[in-house]
Amino acid sequence: MSVTRSERRPRSELNRVLVIDDEADIRELIDLTLSRMGLAAECAGSVAEAKAALAAGSFQLCLTDMRLPDGEGLEIVRYIGENHPRLPVAVITAWGSAENAVAALKAGAFDYLAKPVGLEQLRALVRSALRLPEGVAENDELRALTGESPSMQQVRAMIEKLARSQAPIYISGESGSGKELAARLIHARSARSAGPFVPVNCGAIPENLMESEFFGYRKGAFTGADSDRDGFFQAASGGTLFLDEVADLPLAMQVKLLRAIQEKRVRKVGNVTEEPVDLRIICATHRNLRERVEQGSFRQDLYYRLNVIELRMPPLRERLEDIAPLVDSLLGKLCGDGHPRLSPAAIKALQLYSFPGNVRELENILERATALCAGDLVEPDDLHLEPEDGVGGDLQGRGSETLDDYLNRLERQAILEALQKTEGNRTAAARLLGVTFRSLRYRLERLGIE
Repeated sequence: MSVTRSERRPRSELNRVLVIDDEADIRELIDLTLSRMGLAAECAGSVAEAKAALAAGSFQLCLTDMRLPDGEGLEIVRYIGENHPRLPVAVITAWGSAENAVAALKAGAFDYLAKPVGLEQLRALVRSALRLPEGVAENDELRALTGESPSMQQVRAMIEKLARSQAPIYISGESGSGKELAARLIHARSARSAGPFVPVNCGAIPENLMESEFFGYRKGAFTGADSDRDGFFQAASGGTLFLDEVADLPLAMQVKLLRAIQEKRVRKVGNVTEEPVDLRIICATHRNLRERVEQGSFRQDLYYRLNVIELRMPPLRERLEDIAPLVDSLLGKLCGDGHPRLSPAAIKALQLYSFPGNVRELENILERATALCAGDLVEPDDLHLEPEDGVGGDLQGRGSETLDDYLNRLERQAILEALQKTEGNRTAAARLLGVTFRSLRYRLERLGIE
């Protein structure tokens, strides 16, 4: 076995990194870089040598090439996941091999580097990996996701796992189900917790400003650019960039975002060179991204880049057993310790309600009820629940309609009512419906509304 070791410093005093690559020059480059960072590298040239090294000693990080003489880097990733679950492993892929990188992240890799290995990116990856938390015990922060239903227990367990990775995450779920809260918890539990968490509502940025908002601009790049300015990518350096309502990105911006994610580099508007960025991307939307891909409004390659790992936030109607603890938590938040309480009948009424707006709607209902109720006890009449005739409510009245026809009819009705209230002003109607103007225009065309 030809396991080589760097002997520059006493090993007992250093964090140890296992470097697996069959190319001697790559091993030497990484070994030298790690040594200058005060780390000790142990090098292996094959899967067998790597497993022998793992059996013989402990490491704080593993870097492995994807192609080895006696196997694949994915074999190493899976082996470490099964036998050394607390050891972060990153893969080194051939340039432009996006499929390999995605496969490695799904297999449990912490992050990836593309060949030729950029030393700045290597150092950033190592610093992030060595800041990973040692334990996976829950803390009070994670309890912010209130509820003991099986689905919420699964969500909290998934957040613990995702926090130890650098893989892009796609959080799906209906409006008000807690997608941003989940993203913040993943960031807070990750190695990037000391860095910034930058949330961006993709549907709220005018299309002509998107590139400069995301990537920044140089002085003089356009009229009004009187100084250099960083964008969201630079602002999130060392931390997490949260792209909310990512389905609302126009196709032209999707192309630029895809390149930034793949190359981990961005170019400011008006600049001729790219600069590296060190951040993690989490995205979310209440829309069905796969359907958007099939409709041609969302790029398939970007979808697979963002949807490496999916975290689904369950709607409130799927975890009705969490209603009572949620009520206590939200009332404490709204009113403090001396908050009113809900009668058993009021709790029952909430458990029979479908909550199309999920936890956000529950909070709104409780805030209204506590403001209007006469005493310290909230009764069902104080809740003023909406009639159960919308999406997610009682579907018995739809007769022989298919589900698609029924949903289209409800959507058409809601749009027409909004247009009537705004006297035909589409921009105002979109705001009233809580969607972007571009989304409303697409819906108008799909439903044939003039």
